Amino acid sequence: MSEETGSGQEPKIIVDDDWKSQVEKEKEELKDTADTAEGEAEEHALPPASFMVLMSTLATQAMAAMGLIPDPMTGQPTVNLPMAKHFIDLLGMLQDKTKGNLTEEEANHLRDGLHQLRMIFVSSEQASAGTEDEAAPKSSIELP
Repeated sequence: MSEETGSGQEPKIIVDDDWKSQVEKEKEELKDTADTAEGEAEEHALPPASFMVLMSTLATQAMAAMGLIPDPMTGQPTVNLPMAKHFIDLLGMLQDKTKGNLTEEEANHLRDGLHQLRMIFVSSEQASAGTEDEAAPKSSIELP
């Protein structure tokens, strides 16, 4: 098979330089996207592991279980007092097990945070018991 070029002209080769500029543009966009993702990753970087971070994590979980922090999925606070008690008990166990091994700052932070969580828990427990007791009949027995 022979190619006919028509009136003796050679086939015309078209060089499309536009694709090169398009590739360069895409490379720049990818680089910008990667830089942005890297910057966002730095913003959301996890803090270094420490005793203070562990205490804060457990305390946050306890507060969320007492309904002080809304559920991130629903945006509504969820009260789960047995779960809150579990996290507070974990912090209490850490206090017992680490006695004498913490810095003064860590020990104070744990003691104060644990005290506050326990007070909030007692208030939450009384509030939830109060809503249940309203429906229950009151005793007519009076103590001297």
